[in-house]
Amino acid sequence: MIRFLINIILSALAVIICAYLLPGVYVEGFVDAFFVALAIAFLNQFVKPLLVILTIPATILTLGLFLLVINAAMIELADWIISDGFEVDSFLWALFFSLLLTVVTSVLDVLSGNDRKRRSKSSAER
Repeated sequence: MIRFLINIILSALAVIICAYLLPGVYVEGFVDAFFVALAIAFLNQFVKPLLVILTIPATILTLGLFLLVINAAMIELADWIISDGFEVDSFLWALFFSLLLTVVTSVLDVLSGNDRKRRSKSSAER
């Protein structure tokens, strides 16, 4: 539970950083970024696997690049769910946001040492 909360806080910080860097994405404050991170986590846990399964042919035909479209769709859905305090201007900005969010979240995980905890936990499970 604590690890989940830490991941959401790091994701919220990444949302704020990405919104600051991209002019087509707007987030009002940390509380809104926290809810965006929660919405994205929920969507990635429950909706994204269904979309990935339904779009296997398109993903195979595009050699996996269609997964970028699914990631951008998750951002657009989060924008729809969080109606106040978070806004993405277009699908293209959602695509850029999802790419940058992945990079920034990875960097924050490394800087916080959160990735080492995940790696040590997964190697302990083997």
